[in-house]
Amino acid sequence: MKKAIIFAIFIVLIVMLALIIDQGKFMSKEKNKEDDKRIREPAVAGSFYPSDKAELDLMIDEFFEKAELPKLGGNISALIVSHAGYEYSGQVAAYAYKALIGKKIDTVVLIGNSHQEYFDGISVYESGYFRTPLGDIEVDADFAKKLIDSNPKIKFYEKAHLQEHSLEVQLPFLQKALSAPSGRDWKIVPIILGNQTNTVDILIEALKNLIDENTLIIASSDLSHYPSYKDAQYSDNKVIQAILTGKRENLRKTISDLEKENIPNLQTCACGHDAIEVVMGLFGDKNIKLLKYANSGDVSVGDPPAGEADKSQVVGYASIVFMDSELSEIEQKKLLDFARQAVETYVKTGKIIEVEENNPNLNQHRGAFVTLQKNGELRGCIGIFSTQGGPASGGEPLYKTVIDMAISAAVHDPRFNPVNKDELDKLEYEVSVLSPLQKVNSYKDVEIGKHGVEIVKNSKKGVFLPQVATENNWDKETFLSILCSQKAGLSADCYKDKNTEIYVFTAQIFGDKDVK
Repeated sequence: MKKAIIFAIFIVLIVMLALIIDQGKFMSKEKNKEDDKRIREPAVAGSFYPSDKAELDLMIDEFFEKAELPKLGGNISALIVSHAGYEYSGQVAAYAYKALIGKKIDTVVLIGNSHQEYFDGISVYESGYFRTPLGDIEVDADFAKKLIDSNPKIKFYEKAHLQEHSLEVQLPFLQKALSAPSGRDWKIVPIILGNQTNTVDILIEALKNLIDENTLIIASSDLSHYPSYKDAQYSDNKVIQAILTGKRENLRKTISDLEKENIPNLQTCACGHDAIEVVMGLFGDKNIKLLKYANSGDVSVGDPPAGEADKSQVVGYASIVFMDSELSEIEQKKLLDFARQAVETYVKTGKIIEVEENNPNLNQHRGAFVTLQKNGELRGCIGIFSTQGGPASGGEPLYKTVIDMAISAAVHDPRFNPVNKDELDKLEYEVSVLSPLQKVNSYKDVEIGKHGVEIVKNSKKGVFLPQVATENNWDKETFLSILCSQKAGLSADCYKDKNTEIYVFTAQIFGDKDVK
């Protein structure tokens, strides 16, 4: 009888424990649901920008209509955009966001220095939605979690986001620019830097392992605060020119030098200088362009009367874009000429040509392949993906990379004998300027005709340029099988192996046949 009672009590305890566990799971699920539904309500709608949907929609449309952009080619990686009230900086911001219309973007990482909370570290909004009068925008919770998990200095401090305007004012512009024409869903990752310790390098390191060609980074920052109109133009021009160099140290030195000048009423040269540095640290080797500059003295709002904007104390605004540039035909021809001169000089004399080139597009730190053909047959092809760490300013400029790769293709390709003098006038040249490598999760992400591919497994690797598939009329499976077996020395189906790393890249390809 006692055994039966003990057994019954045991069963009751097991049932109660199971109920407690189920209740815990239920509560956890409910909490997760609450987190997913967390909505960060707009803090500055009705002050920095209209709270009425129709009015806001019309205002941004008018800003876009007035923004006249130069021709921009290539993938846009990052923007630096102002964050004042739309009446003051909205027209300048429109230049940056108009450049995004039709672009394929999956995740927008928004970075700003805190204006409201003073805290140590980096606050990443972890999940939920940001609301504007134009609708709700989902936070990329997976991306945010990976950031938070990457470093103890990166955390979710909700209070830092609740009243912060610097990221919020970017959202309606994004909603307009990335709506129907892109045909894609997109999410945001809001990041606030706490201003206590230098966390720039931490964030750069965390982001560089997560971003890809469909990620956009936005640094939110105004420029000079409260000097006179002319002093603002002076200060802002120096800061902008430093940004355009792509070198963080130049920006820091410029700001430090300006602060030592004791410009009257100048409180800061760039309130989001850390956010700007993050973008420069990630994309300083890109093609960087100023799209628009103005300051509040160029805009008349309220008092004083229209036409008499206050120029005594102003704030500066700029829209700057970081992108993979499409080289012009003149720039393409110059690179092909460098390649030809380099090969002919080296084959005849054994010397490497020495040239200086000031064109900023040709001084980008980008990888390149040079292909040589003779009578329509391959005669040599060698290239490099990363030029970082070269002798000049932390990396080899593009034009020098092309010179080096042309010589290597002519005399160091192990598949061929070195080019001799009698062949020089029979050679045709092709240059492929490369985007950075991006790791993909599966071979299914490879797009034939768009992507070149590098396969890596253990110590073996192989690479095909994008044009290889189209020139041979290969489908994806054939392209990848031959890459695995003939280039990497692996099994033909290695691209399906979960232990095989697959990297994709794009290329701007041009040759003697294309450029006259």
